[in-house]
Amino acid sequence: MSETFASRLAALGHSLPEPSAPVANYVSTVRAGNLLIVSGQISIRDDDVLTGVVGAGVSPEEGRRAAEYAAIGVIAQIAAASDGSLASVRRVARLGVFIASAPDFTDHSQVANGASDLFVHVLGEAGRHARAAVGVASLPAGATVEVEALVELEPAA
Repeated sequence: MSETFASRLAALGHSLPEPSAPVANYVSTVRAGNLLIVSGQISIRDDDVLTGVVGAGVSPEEGRRAAEYAAIGVIAQIAAASDGSLASVRRVARLGVFIASAPDFTDHSQVANGASDLFVHVLGEAGRHARAAVGVASLPAGATVEVEALVELEPAA
């Protein structure tokens, strides 16, 4: 039996949450051939939104942790859209990491590494990806971080 997202996250001290439902007029994922586009997932831990602005009350390390939790939300969406096994993912092609940050904050890459590192820990080489790390004035629900993804899956059976 192949290893699952849930088992790999458990080995890292996390649990696989239920995938969040859309809160507006969009869908959580779209599959186009072998590509899975995952809508942005905000930083949520134990059903609570991690809020605040990096560089203005939220430290870069707290932001990094928020990025990790947003990435767990992306993984929940990937697991729900696939068979739940790590083998269903050929590679994570791209992450977009949006960080609520103070105007003078410039260490976005370090915050975004929370998401990037989680994908590499969960998927190994298949988790290495291209990435954009962008500072923004605000995010939905006051979240600290939002992560979106483009993932190549194995062909549907």
